[in-house]
Amino acid sequence: MNDTNLTTTTETAEAAERLIAEFRALPATSDRKPEIITELDANAHALPFLVSVVADAGEYGLARVESATVLRLWPPADPALRHEAGRALLTALRDPREDLVRQYAAMSLAPYTGDPVVATVLDTTARADEDPLVRDSARFSIEEAHRLQETGAGGP
Repeated sequence: MNDTNLTTTTETAEAAERLIAEFRALPATSDRKPEIITELDANAHALPFLVSVVADAGEYGLARVESATVLRLWPPADPALRHEAGRALLTALRDPREDLVRQYAAMSLAPYTGDPVVATVLDTTARADEDPLVRDSARFSIEEAHRLQETGAGGP
């Protein structure tokens, strides 16, 4: 690794830390929170934070939705964090107070179906959830998981 890559990696980590600190300092329902999540998009240093946001039922719903979206688009490469992300999305899927969060959690589970628990819950949700939008989101995720497996883009 050359010095330029090290600087870029250090700067990326520092940027993530600054944004995470700003997020944590904001009031619970601040509209800035989802914006911060969007700014953290594709920043691997932020993934553990995003996992914690999506799993936190007390967190602002739109921040949880944005976190679920980022976890769908950029699933962690680290197997332990990937497992944790899948389980966090399952936690969000079970939140009875947050229909939109549930929809996005269901839609974001495709990269995590290597975990048998995720695959089973997703299948059950697609067939039996009482919310038709959550069911449709789960069906989308199952189709996406199959596409990812066929193309080899599904990751570990």
